[in-house]
Amino acid sequence: MSRFAERLEAVRDRVRRTGRDPEEIAIVAVSKGRSIAECREAWATGVAALGENRVQEALPKLDALPEAEWHLVGHLQGNKAHAVMGRFALIHSVESARLAERLARNDPAQAVLVEVNVSREEAKSGVDPAGAVALAREVARHLPLKGLMAMGPLAGDPEPVFRELARLAEECRQATGLPLPVLSMGMSGDFEAACRAGSTMLRLGRVLFEDAPSQAELRSS
Repeated sequence: MSRFAERLEAVRDRVRRTGRDPEEIAIVAVSKGRSIAECREAWATGVAALGENRVQEALPKLDALPEAEWHLVGHLQGNKAHAVMGRFALIHSVESARLAERLARNDPAQAVLVEVNVSREEAKSGVDPAGAVALAREVARHLPLKGLMAMGPLAGDPEPVFRELARLAEECRQATGLPLPVLSMGMSGDFEAACRAGSTMLRLGRVLFEDAPSQAELRSS
């Protein structure tokens, strides 16, 4: 078993300990800064998709590994909408109706998630939670809306934040009449809390691509 496969299985064990079935939760391996060889190994090991943060870094990887499913998980500027046309199976970071309209002009079949700033941190992208339902309704007029995405808070317990996103997803389902099956929340430092709150998709980088430090290393650091 490869080191990546070992790390992936360790993640799935941690998911099981939250009471969730790992088969019900898609794992997106966030490959920002990783080599093509690392991306190829991750895809061969059985992750649901590979995720990239920046369009410019992503496109050469998409060309080198076209058989993989690729997601754009980072912030997308409106002037880059034309560059992503037909390239990503899912864009996680739609935060405005204007961006949705730009994407739709280029590719009306592009599947997307609405990004919600549930932690209410100024440095983070995403629509304010108070506007999430209205934006979901508007985005769904232009593009195939699959669900919601959020990042956990920089500090404090992330679980209440993730539970708020789950509640908003239910409100969006009622408002749009769509199933919205994707709840993209949970990263390397907080994915267990996200699982407990109902995540259906985890975006994991460090915990999959980097070995945990040994006890000797921890003692010497």
